[in-house]
Amino acid sequence: MTQTQLEVLLHRLTGQLATALLAEPFDLRVGHRVGADLVAAHIASAEGLGRTVEVIQLRLVRDLGLVAEDVEDRMARLLAAVATGYARALRDRTLDEQESIRRAAMMARSQAERALRASEARFRHQATHDPLTGLPNRTLFTERLTAALNEPGRGAQRIGVCFLDLDRFKVVNDTLGHQIGDRLLVAVAERLSRTAGEHLLARLGGDEFVVLVERAGGTDDVVKVAEAALAAVGEPALVDGHELQVSASVGIVERQVAGTTPGDLMRAADSTLHWAKSAGGARWALYDAERNRRELARYALSAAIPAALERGEFYLDYQPLTSLRDGRLVGVEALVRWRHPELGVLRPDSFIGLAEETGLIVPLGGWVLAEACREAQAWSTGGAAAPFVSVNLAVRQVHRPGLVQEIRALLHRTGLPPERLQLEITESTMMRTAEEPVRALRVLADLGVRIAIDDFGTGYSNLAYLRDLPVTELKVAGEFVAGLRSPEPGQAVRTDERILASLVSLAHALDLTVTAEGVETAGQAERLRAIGCDAGQGWHFGRPAPADRILARIG
Repeated sequence: MTQTQLEVLLHRLTGQLATALLAEPFDLRVGHRVGADLVAAHIASAEGLGRTVEVIQLRLVRDLGLVAEDVEDRMARLLAAVATGYARALRDRTLDEQESIRRAAMMARSQAERALRASEARFRHQATHDPLTGLPNRTLFTERLTAALNEPGRGAQRIGVCFLDLDRFKVVNDTLGHQIGDRLLVAVAERLSRTAGEHLLARLGGDEFVVLVERAGGTDDVVKVAEAALAAVGEPALVDGHELQVSASVGIVERQVAGTTPGDLMRAADSTLHWAKSAGGARWALYDAERNRRELARYALSAAIPAALERGEFYLDYQPLTSLRDGRLVGVEALVRWRHPELGVLRPDSFIGLAEETGLIVPLGGWVLAEACREAQAWSTGGAAAPFVSVNLAVRQVHRPGLVQEIRALLHRTGLPPERLQLEITESTMMRTAEEPVRALRVLADLGVRIAIDDFGTGYSNLAYLRDLPVTELKVAGEFVAGLRSPEPGQAVRTDERILASLVSLAHALDLTVTAEGVETAGQAERLRAIGCDAGQGWHFGRPAPADRILARIG
């Protein structure tokens, strides 16, 4: 209260005490009320009561003109009454405040508990459901799948999963924005919900959805669900004025409940989805256990390549490239082999494709190149003209920025003359090679390194582009040579001969030499010689052999 309000209050209480002090009969209740009024007015500090007694005793008697002896008894009793009323009021106020605090605490706790329950409930519309589409999420789907597999008495029954992923959905996000992409996902979810019917539909994340067919009657039941889902997704969708056409891929797994687990089922579905994707999308694929085993074996094989390089499990064989004019050994092609500790000797077609897919072709190809140069250098001591060594370069190797420096250093380290190294590049790789790799090949050609196009005739064969490439040799694909095996010069044989003759004529016009691959008979070799082919490679001239046999042949 303000100073004025405080003075008014004190004057009023003083008047009440003065009146009570002189009143007949003497009423102590006035003192009780005054003490209570002081506390009610928040005059309840530690000094409040003491100052009050002091003022009453010294001032009140003086202001009334009374002699202390005349009112001593009443004054003492009145002051005691004030103190009593003060103490009671202070006690009551303290109890009231404690009660208010208790009630407030109880109310706060009750509100906190309600808020906690609401929060937990929201955490549970968030822990088990997708916030964008409202569909069950991965957590709820996994719970339902686990419960279905563990349900007593269901071992002999069958269960199915359709794992769906939108094709090229990233294009929508990248071109139209994530907001449009999210709305498209909502539209897809609504369609799938109508299609799924009684089956559980969940969104696993991103553009991945899954349908659980808990009681499948066989593969056909699950396939029908997948086909209905593909049809629903394929309908055009109008989103914010954009008419969007999307497709999906579905991986289908259907099997007996007994002996399977949620993890096994979903891993199988994921693998099968990738099969559908790799086949072009907009389709379903059915899980194939044998195919899955083959792919797992391929994965294990690719994962073992780095350690195999370190342990020295790879080695090289060399296949002769023989002159068709005089039978002289002009070169050899390095062919990598893998002496696998469990699978035995593996040919390149067992692991080169894997190495290219995983990028391991770079270290493997680098090892092949270095080993071939090292071993070829030893052939110069054979006493005759040493053959060149031909090494295949993969696409990733051709596009490496440091290719020129790597080969320069390798030639310097091994002492192999540049003209005794030939690099084989497939026709398709050469035709799509960017400007920088072509520039690197030109630098190598200027150093004296031979550049050959492998499997010529099976790719794009841009002849005008071929004229401008730093190529020294064409290796004609074995498909054209295979037709020459027939002893009778029929129409097909004459056609193959004309094709080969044209290729040889073209190559010679461009000042290139021609090597025919896949020569297996003397008849093939004679026909190739007759049409002007420079060299042949194949079993007729010798099978791939270790470096020491090449050295012996040179000698």
